[in-house]
Amino acid sequence: MIVASLRATPFALALIACTVSTPAVSQYPERPVTLIVPYGAGGGTDITARMLAKDLEAVLGKPVTVENRAGGGGWVGWGALAKAAPDGYTIGYLNVPSMYAGYLDRQYNRSESLDSFTPLMNHVLDYNVWAVKADSPFKSVKDIVEAAKNAPETISVSAFGAGSDDHLAILSMQKENGIKLITVHHKSTADAKTGALGGHIQVLGANISEVAEEARAGTIRVLGVMAPERSPFLPNVPTFREQGFDQVWSVSRGIAAPAGLPKAVQDTLTAALEKTLNSAEHQQKAKQLSLEPRVIKGDAYVKFLKENEVSTKALMGW
Repeated sequence: MIVASLRATPFALALIACTVSTPAVSQYPERPVTLIVPYGAGGGTDITARMLAKDLEAVLGKPVTVENRAGGGGWVGWGALAKAAPDGYTIGYLNVPSMYAGYLDRQYNRSESLDSFTPLMNHVLDYNVWAVKADSPFKSVKDIVEAAKNAPETISVSAFGAGSDDHLAILSMQKENGIKLITVHHKSTADAKTGALGGHIQVLGANISEVAEEARAGTIRVLGVMAPERSPFLPNVPTFREQGFDQVWSVSRGIAAPAGLPKAVQDTLTAALEKTLNSAEHQQKAKQLSLEPRVIKGDAYVKFLKENEVSTKALMGW
């Protein structure tokens, strides 16, 4: 009876045809996800990314594979991310302020910008520190500043490229205190540590996660942390503000996709990332690496990135 009725109804025939011919809507993710790291294996970003990938794939239900694309100050990786299909199957890390130099500094003449990406969520904030070898005569940040005032351009501090967080911290300290330091750029934290421990540079500019282990072992003495409050990983080290210097600097490592990511995919990825970052297991892993997960998502993350872009541009004069 029902079949006969449908055969006699044109609308019913059209409805059946539509139902048969329309494919089921795909559910993201259906295949593995690639996570681009714009630096080499073994560095801070790579370690952070591999920690995330393992935990994120458990939430997504699909493999998340880290792909290192080093070179060009990070822009080999960021360029690849910007050019990838905006389908959610290629995501990557944004490291600020380091990434800004690639398109704010006119000498590079890049076509990409922050608008080339869909920022999803900040992962960690790793605050800056100044440290010295254990037998250094410098006992505080004030000692460094006083020495630089008494003998300009004699105190060397490590950094990692123009516009990096370490470099911006040096420029800001010089501006605040009317001093001139010698900035020595290194290719890696390992090189900078070797230089500091060997006495080739006086001050190691780095991030908390990069020196916490050596500080606990007593091979490096951290003079100050550029954070709003003391770090739980270095609780006995005063902040720069405690010592009279208004300096708060960090490197932010966050996750983004190419521009044009569909809203539904963006929502799925953001929810998965937030669940991953807030899990007790992920928090414990981060703690063991002296990393501080800090969820900043959606519009708030975009605002955070743009504000950092403005301050970097002003300090660098780009």
